[in-house]
Amino acid sequence: MNNSVTNTARLLGAALRALLVLTLVTGVGYPLVVTGIAQAAFHGKANGSEIKADGKVVGSSLIGQQGYSLDYFQSRPANGLGTNSVNTQYKLILSGATNLAADNKKLIASVEEAKAKVVKDNSTAGYKVLPSQVPADAVTSSGSGLDPDISPAYAELQAHRVAERNHLPVTTVEKLVKNHTDGRTLGFIGEPRVNVLQLNTALRQLVEGR
Repeated sequence: MNNSVTNTARLLGAALRALLVLTLVTGVGYPLVVTGIAQAAFHGKANGSEIKADGKVVGSSLIGQQGYSLDYFQSRPANGLGTNSVNTQYKLILSGATNLAADNKKLIASVEEAKAKVVKDNSTAGYKVLPSQVPADAVTSSGSGLDPDISPAYAELQAHRVAERNHLPVTTVEKLVKNHTDGRTLGFIGEPRVNVLQLNTALRQLVEGR
């Protein structure tokens, strides 16, 4: 009986020691090492890929924003975003797609409505946008509804409107778009893209610095 109790106590002691060591290694040491490497090698990404303007954080380059005035470049639609009824304290939103089929009447109607709005909003006195010029990303939302990028074609289509409303030469705005166009990742993955928040931040600095 005493031998059994001794063995049990020894096993429990070994288990507790193993738990303590593993907790320190995997729960303290490993996170500290990974965090240290991330902060040293990928400081910006490790801290949320924040974008700052005038010393203040205005958003993340990973998360698309809605509600820009027509003085600025517009993001993709976010038709799949839901409303948050769980935690309204921080005004959180739900990401997601519409999950509508390509032949769904509701989707077709929303695309046609969005296309008409893009044509109307971006046509200026000296530049007429044709429906055939409107790219797909201008009228459809991404899978998450939070895509931070638009295609160079959509950014270029908006250049005339942005130039007119900000009293800038079109060539200046087009150059701004070109300077903020990223190519395919590693040269072959994905498509060229323009980060809307970064582009609008640069546009604001350009306008305010005149």
